[in-house]
Amino acid sequence: MGTETFDDAAVVRIGGGRVLVQTVDFFTPIVDDPYLFGAIAAVNSVSDVYAMGAEPLVGLAIAGFPTDKLPLDVLELIFAGGAAKADEAGFPIAGGHTIIDDVPKYGLVVTGLCEESGVVRNSTARAGDFLYLTKPVGNGVVVSAFRAGTLNRWRGVAPQVDAELDEAVRWMLTLNRDASRAMAAAGASACTDVTGYGLLGHLREICAGSRAGARVDASAVPVLAGARELASRGFVPDGTRRNERTLRPRVTLDAAEVDYTLLCDAQTSGGLLVAIAPDKADALERGFASAGVPVHRIGVMTDEPDVIEVTADDGDRR
Repeated sequence: MGTETFDDAAVVRIGGGRVLVQTVDFFTPIVDDPYLFGAIAAVNSVSDVYAMGAEPLVGLAIAGFPTDKLPLDVLELIFAGGAAKADEAGFPIAGGHTIIDDVPKYGLVVTGLCEESGVVRNSTARAGDFLYLTKPVGNGVVVSAFRAGTLNRWRGVAPQVDAELDEAVRWMLTLNRDASRAMAAAGASACTDVTGYGLLGHLREICAGSRAGARVDASAVPVLAGARELASRGFVPDGTRRNERTLRPRVTLDAAEVDYTLLCDAQTSGGLLVAIAPDKADALERGFASAGVPVHRIGVMTDEPDVIEVTADDGDRR
């Protein structure tokens, strides 16, 4: 499996019924604290391996750093944050490569292992499958507001932040490991993680690959505290606006515009979006509950190819 599909990682047979699952991701800082930036980037990078139902084996770091502008202590903190999250996930960062760049960049190449029969693709959903989401959306909006100075800046060695950013960071630091294991054990039809294309963008990839459509109840989608108000006030990142423009022709919207914005919000280290047959949904929910993973049923796959309907059953949100 490679670039011919919209899947989250490359998959290569290595014999014995096993496959390697490999991905790469990196980006510029989204928070001021270098340690937290490194940790979030590592969680984001390994998420594609989890979305495929695999377990990470080893990581390689990729970094760019402005040595003429920032002390190397900052780079060390970035690496330390990434290493801590890799350790939590159970894999080593065994090396990597750093270049001099104008702004800091950091991420990982992550290689995972999976039984070939256990690979979960994002192109194998079926009409009638229920859709589940494991993390709230809106962190792009919250970070945009933070960057604009609406939220408090990090202060000192032990930063204190407004609740909106604090909650967003907490979710971005949460590994998708337990969610991955639960969805794989329940026999999910398809899965992807929600990142830069937003919830609707990644759902559209599921629809395109599966030759199906989807219906999403916007009122059922979990949203970070404060994100709805911030989005209504115009704190929306450029990536989210691009997603809105790109997806509009394929979305039938029967909900508020702010709902559409949040469903298109470009996420960093978002949750898993899982499609599963209705007769397996109870097992999935029990598995998530047993693992302590919050999960929300947000919609259903339909038989109208490449069409996404967005509704809002909660009249207060319209």
